[in-house]
Amino acid sequence: MFADIMWGSLGIILIIAVFLTIRKRKLAGVTGFKSALTPICFFLIVFVNILAYFFGFMGLFSWLISVLLLILAAYFTKFFSVATD
Repeated sequence: MFADIMWGSLGIILIIAVFLTIRKRKLAGVTGFKSALTPICFFLIVFVNILAYFFGFMGLFSWLISVLLLILAAYFTKFFSVATD
C-alpha cells in the first residue's frame, strides 16, 4: 500500500515537473527544440527507470539507456543560451 502511494506521488511529481519546466522556458523567452533536449533527456531517464521497475527490467538494459540519455543530456547543454544579466 505504501509503495503504491509512493509511485503514484512520483507520477504526479513528474507531471508537475514537466509543466513547470515548460512554463519556466516560456517565461524566460527560451525557444527552440535543441535547448529543450537536455530536460527531455532527464525526464526520459525518470520514465525509463519507472518502466524498468514496473516491468522487471532492472538490469543492464535500463542502465545502458539511462547512461546514454545522461550523456546525451550533457551533450545538448551546449545549446543553452548564455545569460547576459
